[in-house]
Amino acid sequence: MPENFLAALVRAAARRLADAGVPDPLVDAELLAGHVLDRRRGEVQAAVVRGDRVSEADAAVLDAAVTRRAAREPLQHITGTAPFRHLELAVGPGVFVPRPETETVVQYAIDALLNAPEPEPVGVDLGTGSGAIALAMATEVPHARIFAAELSPEAYAWADRNTAHAENLTLVLSDLADAFPELDGTASVVISNPPYVPDAAVPRDPEVRLFDPALALYGGVDGLDVVRKLSSRALRLLRPGGLLVIEHGELQGGAIRDLLTDAGWRAAATHRDLTLRDRATTALRA
Repeated sequence: MPENFLAALVRAAARRLADAGVPDPLVDAELLAGHVLDRRRGEVQAAVVRGDRVSEADAAVLDAAVTRRAAREPLQHITGTAPFRHLELAVGPGVFVPRPETETVVQYAIDALLNAPEPEPVGVDLGTGSGAIALAMATEVPHARIFAAELSPEAYAWADRNTAHAENLTLVLSDLADAFPELDGTASVVISNPPYVPDAAVPRDPEVRLFDPALALYGGVDGLDVVRKLSSRALRLLRPGGLLVIEHGELQGGAIRDLLTDAGWRAAATHRDLTLRDRATTALRA
């Protein structure tokens, strides 16, 4: 059977994805081709320049993958992986896909653990989802002891798969409101990327609206129901001077600072991400 030029297949895929409204059609086309051919994106680009051909079987698999992406299924669900800092995480239906902006949020927790006076500082990730934040802390601060809780059984299964080989990480299936009572007063850092979308604010992106689990998205009428539970739980978990880190929407910083200050936290401050949008608020346990 005849073979196909990879360049033509990637161009055609990019056109289909562009027509479907995918934000970065050429990037996704190259990444899908790399997934099918088991090559990195740069290797795909080099193969396109060389004029490489692919088999009919691989061309058919790529076509099916492009069809899924054109239906706005997340790229990460199709490839089964999501990059996060130095990690590659397994993801799929039932778990929130980690976002690039969270990579900057976790840095606040990592820095606090690195500077903590304890020989084995304790870090807690409440609502860990895929395990991205917890695993980043565990691998980048190997002398720390990391604890992660997840309420959704579906998400927990992904987190368990991703964190199975991290010896300094403990994962439990639990509501963040009462997770890890044995750690009360000992944690140096508590971090969370909680559900913070107001119930009436339906996300515009189909990838989020149709595929991210609702449990990981919606946080009540004002989006802050889980943040309130998080504040209460973190006050008990943290030692005096311990750091709370909360990821949130770009318009929620002021409300979260007020909420934390009223609850007795010190030095509440909101921080921007690389796009200069408010992305995280930190506060200190008195």
